[in-house]
Amino acid sequence: MTILVTAATGQLGRLVVDSLLSRVPASEVAVAVRSPEKAADIAALGVEVRRADYAQPETWAAALAGVDRLLLISGTDMGARVDQHRAVIEAAKAAGVGLIAYTSVLGADDATFGLADDHKATEAVLRASGVPFVLLRHGWYTENYTAQLDTFLQYGAVTGSSGDGRVSTASRRDYAEAAAAVLTTEGHENTVYELSGDTAWSFSELAAEVAAQSGKPVVYQDVPADQHVRILLGAGLPEPVARMLVDVDAGIGRGELAGTPGDLGRLIGRGTTPLADSVKAALES
Repeated sequence: MTILVTAATGQLGRLVVDSLLSRVPASEVAVAVRSPEKAADIAALGVEVRRADYAQPETWAAALAGVDRLLLISGTDMGARVDQHRAVIEAAKAAGVGLIAYTSVLGADDATFGLADDHKATEAVLRASGVPFVLLRHGWYTENYTAQLDTFLQYGAVTGSSGDGRVSTASRRDYAEAAAAVLTTEGHENTVYELSGDTAWSFSELAAEVAAQSGKPVVYQDVPADQHVRILLGAGLPEPVARMLVDVDAGIGRGELAGTPGDLGRLIGRGTTPLADSVKAALES
């Protein structure tokens, strides 16, 4: 059996490779990356590295040759990625791939924030393809917030526009382990997994956790959406990214990323990584 992971040099993809190698021999794992030279560390583990680029659909036929199971990690080129995903799915069908797992978004059926639109469209393409599929609907990553700890500590504030909304995050490693479990075991065809942390938390609770562990005052500062956009622009984010993040915050405020159905813990066979543990690891890194 050959399992192929796309975008394998990315933050999630690299962790998926690690998780797969804890389950199956390296000879059963391959990766598709835009720049093979950046995957030298993966190749050194005995994993086959193939070149394929979401922006170059002609590269996928060769990359998918002989693949039995595919993890399609969603691309980042908003506005183009549905077509990019379609090209990969069509190439996978032509290559006879037996299962495609796709990293979608938690609660895609009902999500109203704009980030979900591309995922909904890709899910529709996947269903229409006739290829057996698994939808790995990811909630938000805890690292989306712990990566900002220096800023939280510098300004003494976690800033957002989600009000009292709660979010059930999990670590990237949790999600990576779930993908590896699905790709290496049977019985997941045409299944939707709603993946999220075991516990939903508010941004006031995040601020309190950071304050408690750092010993420095940190509070949650809730601001109007337009002000939040200006703050993110001032931090150097491109406007489309800033507006996307604020739109997601609005979705969090509506409770759209707070679900805790337990699918993630069941797939990985343990509790998901608690917020406190992720904050501690980030502070120590």
